[in-house]
Amino acid sequence: MKLRYFSTALAALSLTFTSGALATESQMDDAKQRTLVILKPDAMEQKLAGVILSRFEAEGFSLVGAKITLLDEPILRQHYAHLVSKPFFGSIVSYMTESPVFVAVLEGDGAIARAREMIGPTDPAIAPKGTIRGDFGKDKTRNVIHASEDDVAAKIEISRFFEDGELTTAHE
Repeated sequence: MKLRYFSTALAALSLTFTSGALATESQMDDAKQRTLVILKPDAMEQKLAGVILSRFEAEGFSLVGAKITLLDEPILRQHYAHLVSKPFFGSIVSYMTESPVFVAVLEGDGAIARAREMIGPTDPAIAPKGTIRGDFGKDKTRNVIHASEDDVAAKIEISRFFEDGELTTAHE
């Protein structure tokens, strides 16, 4: 594991993640949503964590949880359960385990749809310039970022990567 992968992400954390009261979802304002994003190995290798997080913050999202971690096959089998039977699943595992990822929970009004709009389609070749994938993605696999697709997925994914008490409240 190379220390350089952590420099941008840790700098982003020190700038954006302020300590606050621990929060449960029931304490959130009804208009607010939470979504999980994963900055994939290619984003970390290109040192894009700070740039990508800054885009979300500029659009009014709050960072309420973050960690840098190495993923393993068991968690990827859960996370990508809908793809396990596909012939390309092995390449997803190889890619997603090749270096650390940055896992974060973003909070904001309409967070799920807004985050997905900012990220763009899975395939960077058709993602508009100005979207995260359109600007930084290389192909359908190396597309720099994952985001929850809907409210149900967001709740499941957040609980997969964060334990109770690891998320804070947003600071307005």
